[in-house]
Amino acid sequence: MKKYAVVGTGGRALMYTEAIAGDFKDCGKLVALCDTNRTRMEFHNRRIKELFSAKPAPLYMVADFDKMIKEQKPDVVIVTTIDRAHHKYICRAMELGCDVITEKPMTTDAEKCQMIIDTVKKTGRNLTVTFNYRYSPRNTKVKEIIKSGKVGNILSVHFEWLLSTSHGADYFRRWHRDKRNNGGLLVHKSTHHFDLVNWWINSQPETVFAFGDLMFYGKANAEERGITEFYYRAKGSEAAKKDPFALRSNPEDSILIDGLYFDAEHEDNYYRDQSVFGDGISTEDTLGLLVRYKNKAIMTYSLNATCPWEGYRVAFNGTKGRLEFNVVEDSCISGLEDFNTIAFGAKSTKVPFRVVDIPEIIFQPHWGKAEAIVYESSDAGGHGGGDSRLLSDIFRGVKDNSLGHSAGCVDGAWSILTGIAGNISIATGMPVKTGDLVSFD
Repeated sequence: MKKYAVVGTGGRALMYTEAIAGDFKDCGKLVALCDTNRTRMEFHNRRIKELFSAKPAPLYMVADFDKMIKEQKPDVVIVTTIDRAHHKYICRAMELGCDVITEKPMTTDAEKCQMIIDTVKKTGRNLTVTFNYRYSPRNTKVKEIIKSGKVGNILSVHFEWLLSTSHGADYFRRWHRDKRNNGGLLVHKSTHHFDLVNWWINSQPETVFAFGDLMFYGKANAEERGITEFYYRAKGSEAAKKDPFALRSNPEDSILIDGLYFDAEHEDNYYRDQSVFGDGISTEDTLGLLVRYKNKAIMTYSLNATCPWEGYRVAFNGTKGRLEFNVVEDSCISGLEDFNTIAFGAKSTKVPFRVVDIPEIIFQPHWGKAEAIVYESSDAGGHGGGDSRLLSDIFRGVKDNSLGHSAGCVDGAWSILTGIAGNISIATGMPVKTGDLVSFD
């Protein structure tokens, strides 16, 4: 039975602390929690006790990270800190003899990425990057179709990701609003998407050209649209009550938000409910890229964080035809009561929309009838069913990696290099060669 320590105890860490204490308690033991905020760590201990009758884990402040490793001797350190700190704990844990599991993105810039690559080579430790989207049954089906040769050689990819005015806005209420913390959405969010493309077409990005800007959120943009009433944070604000973009939560979410954030404010003054139309936002909300891959395929990509529904559309143009992939992840439109609103995607279920019945996966051969491709679906466990499958591989071991679901350091690096190159391109106005950013030798 392996011993696990978790560093960074925000909301994402819950997936791991609850898994170790619950479904995978026969595989491992949680031996330590580490964070900058004691209140958050105590919340995790209370929660696993209430849900699973688990014993509390010893708590360590981040200044005592080395002491934690020495005293508790974890086999694996799980890193779920703020993105800009990932490299620090990944590298130090490996130097102290631990394997590491890290949330995506692996890190936020090329220099830190190189540090991680070098530390993996130096220490020989194992680094796992948790790409749960690979494990989703629908994304797995796309991988199977492309790998089978049904579409032929992939010539081009068009990938559009829509973040809703609920989820997309949430990045601008919290620490993600400052690009220094997460590398922007091109690194923090798009690493999922770039990893999927790398995995789907079995290639890596070679050249990246990008545009991006903050075009909707932020105070200056709101003022230009005529907004005159502003607030700093939603809690206790009368102005926020009239703002559909303000943080709102159901009773279950409130337990988490209160316990992890509102109750912990006195320690670090971190406010989870900041206005998306405030000052100090440097993360772009509208982005577009052109990518050339090593296999000569070309991708056009867009990410928009201001959309009325959430999901993604991907089209693969191959030498034998075209594969289209349409996913609605959240069809709920805040404040909208028009039941005649059209949302694309056959599996849009959260509100009674009139749905245009477009299959999720469609193959159109060059000569012949279009085919709707079905698969065994499951949304259990979050992220389209990906979380539960990912956790099983992490804690019980990989039983079948024939499709390459399990991702390591090299996969983690290639997933962020598209976004890192994109950030450089946005800043310079020039195309960027990913091979100039890091060395794998």
